[in-house]
Amino acid sequence: MNRIAVVPGSFDPVTLGHLDVIERAAGIFDEVHVLVVHNPGKTALLPVAQRVALLEKSIINAHLPKNIRVTSWSVGLLVDYCTDVGASVLVKGVRSQVDVAYETPMAIVNRNLAGVETVFLLPDPAHAHVSSSLVRQVAGLGGDVRPYVPQAVADFLEKP
Repeated sequence: MNRIAVVPGSFDPVTLGHLDVIERAAGIFDEVHVLVVHNPGKTALLPVAQRVALLEKSIINAHLPKNIRVTSWSVGLLVDYCTDVGASVLVKGVRSQVDVAYETPMAIVNRNLAGVETVFLLPDPAHAHVSSSLVRQVAGLGGDVRPYVPQAVADFLEKP
């Protein structure tokens, strides 16, 4: 039986913490779909296609396992995507109790709607304080984001 997991997120932009969670998920599951989703509660810095491209480049450059697929999803429920690809698990990185409190109701609803379980992975402590929002803020104010993001993202954000 092929164990398929989905790692969803806005990845706006992808951070080293995201890559850590993706890599560890790839070590647990046979196939991992990294799914760029639109979050209607956030104003995006990057268009979805650019986020997908930066994720793909970052995963290749980091030499992550070959069982990772990057795609996007913009219509319907997240569990609909899971059903379409045969995934029974969502993997979410959680940095703090705030993330757990935010993710728990969604995990329960996803299980109720489609029997999709959610697995929470704690980040590497080196990345636990980093969020895409923080990276956007630092980059927007001209700060150095290289300690927080893959090289491809840093290069992209530094373009004039």
